[in-house]
Amino acid sequence: MNSPDEHFNVEVVANTTQKEPLLFLCHRIPFPPNKGDKIRSFNILKKLSEQYDVHLGCFIDDQFDKKYVSGLHKYCTAIFHLNLHKTLAKIKGLTGFVTNKPITLPYYFDKRMQQWTNRTIAQHKIEKVFIYSSSMAQYVQGDEYQTLERVIDFVDVDSDKWRQYAEKKSGIAKWFFNREYKLLAKEENTICAQFIHSLFVSPDEAKLFRDNQPKAQQSKVHGVLNGVDVNFFNPETSFSEENLVPNVPFISFTGAMDYWANVDAVLWFVEQVWPLILIKQPNAIFCIVGGNPSSEVKALVKSTKGIVVTGRVHDVRPFIKNAQCVVAPLQIARGIQNKVLEAMSLNKAIVVTTMAMEGINAQQSDGVIITDGKHTYAQACLALLDEQPKTLKNREWVLEHFTWQQTLQPLAGYFSTKENHQ
Repeated sequence: MNSPDEHFNVEVVANTTQKEPLLFLCHRIPFPPNKGDKIRSFNILKKLSEQYDVHLGCFIDDQFDKKYVSGLHKYCTAIFHLNLHKTLAKIKGLTGFVTNKPITLPYYFDKRMQQWTNRTIAQHKIEKVFIYSSSMAQYVQGDEYQTLERVIDFVDVDSDKWRQYAEKKSGIAKWFFNREYKLLAKEENTICAQFIHSLFVSPDEAKLFRDNQPKAQQSKVHGVLNGVDVNFFNPETSFSEENLVPNVPFISFTGAMDYWANVDAVLWFVEQVWPLILIKQPNAIFCIVGGNPSSEVKALVKSTKGIVVTGRVHDVRPFIKNAQCVVAPLQIARGIQNKVLEAMSLNKAIVVTTMAMEGINAQQSDGVIITDGKHTYAQACLALLDEQPKTLKNREWVLEHFTWQQTLQPLAGYFSTKENHQ
C-alpha cells in the first residue's frame, strides 16, 4: 500500500521489518534491470535488502520506467522518485561552468532530493548510506554527514571515459571533454577520501583508480564484479516471440542506443567493418537492438544496406540466441560489458574488441574472438556467418565466474556489522 507525501514524491511501502535502516541513492531508478547500470544497481539493491530496510532515492529519466516503480516495493521500505527532464538537466549542468564543477553534479542535483535525504536520515536515524554513481555522492557530502558509514559504487572510472573522448576530439569539443575529465577525476578523489569504501565493477577498474590514490586511500578501493541472471539468460528456456528477429543469418548488437559509447561502437562497425562483410555476404543483416536509438543510428537504416534498428524490444534474448554471432565493437569503454556477459550466458559466439572484454577476461577460443582491427573483425564475423563452432564453453565461463550470488558475496562486508533493532 502506498501513501504519497504531499511535500515529497514518496511511496511508503508496507513491508518494514526490524532490520537496520539504510539509505540508497541512485542516479536512475534501478528497475527494470534492462540496461547496464540498472542491472547492477538493481542486483545490489536486492542484495542489500536482505540485510537492511532500504530507503531508496532515485531519478526517473525515462517515462517508460515510471510504471515499474511498484516492482521495487518488495525490496524497499520507502521509495522517493523524481522525474528528471533531460533538457532542463542539461541546462542545469551548464551551471558547472560558473561553479567550476563537473557538469554531472548540477545535472543530477535537485533540492527536493536533498530535503528528502536529510529528512530520511534524521527521522530514521540512518547510519549507513550506499551511493550508486558519483553524481549522487553530493547529497551526503559535507561535515554534517561525516559520522555516516558511506559506501559508494562508482561502477566505472567515469572520468576516464571523458579522457578517452577528449583523445578523439579536437577544438572546443576536446577542451570541453578534457575539462570534464579533470574536474570529475578531482571529484572522484574527494569522494574516495571521504567515504569508507569505494567500489568498482572489476579488479581492473579498481586498480586503475587505486593506482591514482594516495597510499592511505588505496585499501578502501575494491572491485565487485557484475553478474548475470543465468536463469533468465539460459539457452534452454523458451523466449517470447519477437517479430523483428530476422529469419536470415544475422549479426546482433544489444545495448541502450542513446548511450554514446554504444552509438560510437555501432557507427564504427557499420562504417569500418560492415562493408567488408557485405562484399562476401551481400544478404547479411546487422541487427541493432536497444531502446531510444539516436538519430545517427536510425539514419543507418536508409544509408546502409542490411541494417535493422529495432528500438526497444520486449525480450532481447531471441535477438541474441538466434544470431550467428553477437558483436561488441566498443572503441570507448570502462568496466564490464553486460551485453557480453548476457551473450556468453546464452552460449552465443561473440566477436569483441579488447576494451569490451576488459574485466571479463575470457580467453580467445572458437566462441570468443577478441580483435580490434576492421579486417580481422570482419573475417571473424564472416567465419561465424559461414559456420557455427561445434562446441561452445561461453556459458560455462559465466557459470564459473559471473553469477550474482558469487560476485555480490563481499558486499555486506563493506559496512560494519550491527545487531538488528529489536
